[in-house]
Amino acid sequence: MRGIGARNPEALAALYDETSRFLYGLALQILRDREDAEEVILDVYQHVWSHSHLYDESRGSVWNWLAVVTRNRAIDRLRQSNTRRSREAPFESGPEKGVAPEDLVLKEERQLVRRAMESLRADQREAIELAFFAGLTHVEVAERLGAPLGTIKTRIRAGLRKLREALEPAAPIEASADAE
Repeated sequence: MRGIGARNPEALAALYDETSRFLYGLALQILRDREDAEEVILDVYQHVWSHSHLYDESRGSVWNWLAVVTRNRAIDRLRQSNTRRSREAPFESGPEKGVAPEDLVLKEERQLVRRAMESLRADQREAIELAFFAGLTHVEVAERLGAPLGTIKTRIRAGLRKLREALEPAAPIEASADAE
């Protein structure tokens, strides 16, 4: 991030190479539309280049910051598009023959995330799905589930901690981002 802050395009290119596949998968999971996900990823890296000063390493890793920026941009786009059809399209749609290598990687990453999500307690999984994949605020999740806001925040925080632990071996990007 220091390199990006110093306006070094190679630093941005290295960050893109290390993180774009996973961030694209996250955007695709939320948007369920390849073109929208691609545009969100372009927006994310434009934001990183233009607003690198907003990254505060005391608040978390570069990896976490990028995931939050991507998630927020994807949810904003989802809300803007307001097309119910794109949200209801099956995630696994598409031909199996002639699958591009990056699609295979994304499929593997989706399977890892699904397995990690399945390892959560049902109440944690439900709260995380509503907050991160349906784009609801914590208050909206609490209302939908009929639970106190503090309970929802605790479920989400505990669930995210378990997800991070489950996915850490699959995502060595954080270690390389810390080395920057």
